[in-house]
Amino acid sequence: MSEATATEPTAEVSANLSTSGDDEKKMLQAVRQVEFYFADSNLPYDKFMWSLHTENPEHWVSIATVASFKRMRDFKELGNEWLVKALRTSQDLEVDEAGEKIRRKAEVTEPKGQFERSTYAKGFGDEVPDLQQKLEEFFNQYGRTNAVRMRRDDDKAFKGSVFVEFDSLSSAERFLNADPKPTWEGKELVIMSKEAYCEMKIEEKGLKGKSAINRRDNMATTGKTGFNAFKEMAKASGKTFDKKNKAKPDVWLEFLGNKIRVYDEDGGTLKPEEIPFVKGTTLKFEGCEGDVSFDEIKAPLKERFSRAPFVKYSKGDTWGLVGFDKALSEDDITFVKENLKTLGSKTINWSVPDEESEKAFEIERATSAAKRVMSFASRGDRDNRGGRGGGRGGRGGRGGRGGRGGRGGRGGGGRGGDRNAEKSTNGDASESTNGAQGEKRKRAVEPDGGPDTGLRGLAIPVIQSAKKAKTEDS
Repeated sequence: MSEATATEPTAEVSANLSTSGDDEKKMLQAVRQVEFYFADSNLPYDKFMWSLHTENPEHWVSIATVASFKRMRDFKELGNEWLVKALRTSQDLEVDEAGEKIRRKAEVTEPKGQFERSTYAKGFGDEVPDLQQKLEEFFNQYGRTNAVRMRRDDDKAFKGSVFVEFDSLSSAERFLNADPKPTWEGKELVIMSKEAYCEMKIEEKGLKGKSAINRRDNMATTGKTGFNAFKEMAKASGKTFDKKNKAKPDVWLEFLGNKIRVYDEDGGTLKPEEIPFVKGTTLKFEGCEGDVSFDEIKAPLKERFSRAPFVKYSKGDTWGLVGFDKALSEDDITFVKENLKTLGSKTINWSVPDEESEKAFEIERATSAAKRVMSFASRGDRDNRGGRGGGRGGRGGRGGRGGRGGRGGRGGGGRGGDRNAEKSTNGDASESTNGAQGEKRKRAVEPDGGPDTGLRGLAIPVIQSAKKAKTEDS
């Protein structure tokens, strides 16, 4: 069975081309088309493109060759000068002075999370001349795509199904969880994650052990021809392309019912545009005085809310914010107002903050949680490299650290996971991480009790790799 054929532009770009004849937009279409050829999501998995890319040490590729590709034919009548002018506007590519060659500006890097961001869909019928463009426009309804790959059999006939790589996990999940379910020409599509499709095929074929692992790895890391430049480079250097040589798994934050990618920068960061806004998760209290304790706020809420809320309050202020792990119903709000009428012996008023304030607070909550998630992920990686026997309930080896629930061996570092969790989650996050003592007490942000971090004083929160997260959701 042959692999799928990769599309060349993003769906968003194809939509522009189909709806506008404006020259500027058509230039953008041409640029995005060529950028796709050179993108990390395509170049290292396209054997022909990779051969062009590596043909010379400086990685220059003939523009005339690129212009001859099938998906570039729409621009042929506009001429080479027009195309060169368009390509000079690219932020990712550069054109030589003569206007004859083009190359990437940055080094090729192995993309992360492709498998987890990819979906399978079936039910598109027979192939028609403009089906590729229609498919791209269709999937663009759910989020920008890196590629829509029409799957073909050994005779190159379209199989009626596609693999779609979205540019973010949230877009992929938006498609998979769409309500109503996606349809094509009035008929409901068969949809699932690419990982779920892979597991289904492994089970159908009765693959076990190494065969199953190889099948999964091939689907996760190879392109339409099974080519993988990273594997080829590893072979050339005498290394084995296996888990030891792969990058660390992506870290994902579960926040307000969404999974958000955590980036390994500055101790764990998020992209604000990837944080979905969930309206109605926040309440504001006003009228308190003095030093309000977090327990004073949280204790009355335990009866109704199983997870401790995220409390933001600065000592000396008369107001604060409380963030919950879900959108509140009218009954939830009434419960809070009736069961928490005073703070510090003062009567307080509860209200729903304006949308702008709530959005800013959610970003602050998510960012704080992301740093803790990345901290735990890094700590877990260090612990996994500890002494022999440092697993659950075991003893760390000489000089190693105890694993989760274990004890460190001689020369090792004390108790394992649960104690670390208590140190990092008890008390307010700012007090354990900020600078001078005075500043630490001035601004206090309570650790979020949501599904991303667990409850105070309990075990280390579950840090899911992308693969684990998708397995549980499948």
